[in-house]
Amino acid sequence: MDQIQETVKLVGGVLGPEVIGTYLHGSSVLGGLRPASDVDVLVVSRRRMDEEERRALLGGLLGISGSPNQARPVELTVVVQSEIRPWRYPPTGDFLYGEWLRAEYEAGEVPKPEPMPDLAPLITMALAGKHPLDGPPLSQVLDPVPHGDLIRAVVAGIPGLLDTLDGDTRNVLLTFARVWTTLATGRITTKDAAADWALARLPPEHRPPLEHARQLYLDCRYSEESWSDELRARVRPHVDRVLAEIDRLRT
Repeated sequence: MDQIQETVKLVGGVLGPEVIGTYLHGSSVLGGLRPASDVDVLVVSRRRMDEEERRALLGGLLGISGSPNQARPVELTVVVQSEIRPWRYPPTGDFLYGEWLRAEYEAGEVPKPEPMPDLAPLITMALAGKHPLDGPPLSQVLDPVPHGDLIRAVVAGIPGLLDTLDGDTRNVLLTFARVWTTLATGRITTKDAAADWALARLPPEHRPPLEHARQLYLDCRYSEESWSDELRARVRPHVDRVLAEIDRLRT
């Protein structure tokens, strides 16, 4: 059984008939998984999970996701249909699992319902991908996200990304490139395609950090990231330039 099938089986075993549908999004539907890509899964449920269900789903994901299991990272999001349809901003998510939170999970944290602006681009990708793993087409389950809320959501994540720039440089630079691309084109693309778009518009002196981030994304496993001192010194000027372009498009 492959990892996606394992994830669908786990969700069904925990939530049973409460699952309306399970859907792929992210790189899987935008252009194919890269070596460092997560398996991104959206689950639409009829109701919020109770504590026992949360712990069961978390425990199952810790056992099938990420490098401890010699597997791709799984990012799994659960939403309650009635809390997303009709759409309102910021949307609320019922459960979020991601490998970047593994330390917190292993220390006893359990995902709880919380506002999740990132659901706007997530649902937009899932709707565009048209890839149900289980259940009806997502277009029958959730409504499209208004374009204004999509833009609000991708911009809302900028402060948090800046906080993790030093520790997760590759993904932060690629995400900033994707934010810039989305604001300029109205489309959500893969991280490497967004990097290509941004590189074509950056002056030469600001290209090397993003070129390196793109290459790491295409070539390396999830946990691998290496930066020379010279490249590190160029990261912040690159970010400042990209954020200036994003600010220009926001005004």
